[in-house]
Amino acid sequence: MFDITTAQPLATFCKDCDACPQLFVDESAPPEQRIVLTDDFGSHVRMSAGQFGDLLAQAKNGALDTII
Repeated sequence: MFDITTAQPLATFCKDCDACPQLFVDESAPPEQRIVLTDDFGSHVRMSAGQFGDLLAQAKNGALDTII
């Protein structure tokens, strides 16, 4: 279970609501689950730092540009 009170917040992705998507590091989780991305519907996705780094690299290279 993700405990938002013990995780380190890294980024918030909007400023217009009370339940904005956020990015956290959960140091108490196993390494393959330390990066946590929450959504504004109460769910979350966990991934390793390596997986998150790959996501960032792909985004920087334009692979996600067709989404928006």
